[in-house]
Amino acid sequence: TVLLLLDAASLRRRKKGILFVRMAWTWALLLAAATAFAPGGGVARRTTARGAASEGDFDKALAAMTAFSNRYVKLSDTKYCAERSVTSVVIRGLAEHKITLGAPLCPCRFYEDKQAEAKDGYWNCPCVPMRERKECHCMLFLTDDNDFVGDSTDISVDEINALTDEHLAAT
Repeated sequence: TVLLLLDAASLRRRKKGILFVRMAWTWALLLAAATAFAPGGGVARRTTARGAASEGDFDKALAAMTAFSNRYVKLSDTKYCAERSVTSVVIRGLAEHKITLGAPLCPCRFYEDKQAEAKDGYWNCPCVPMRERKECHCMLFLTDDNDFVGDSTDISVDEINALTDEHLAAT
């Protein structure tokens, strides 16, 4: 199944409101299904290409990806999305990929072969378009001219868990 998601450039052409809220919910639902999040904020214990993933492994990866994101948003002079659930879901997806693939592969794209893409590195966060042109497909790192930019350059692991658990409970 190929999923069509609007990228940041497409969203700039849209008005704020219902479409954006629907996109945030869609991202949360798609990533929840794609990464098998367990209730309570952890990742379901399962065997992956890198071995068994435990809740402790996921918590460490989530803390690392949160710290990375908070650092990079400041270094790149960008901000997080005004809709905090988008930021939460993307960071959570990066943490899941860090565990399953060994690299923070962009969670907002479809890949025929995730292992090959992670090894290639082009879409590993921060991806080449972000590093070269400040274009973040996931809407994690937004420039001030983006319609959906928020005021924040910081998010906590607790906030990520609360926001993503809220979306998962609604499904």
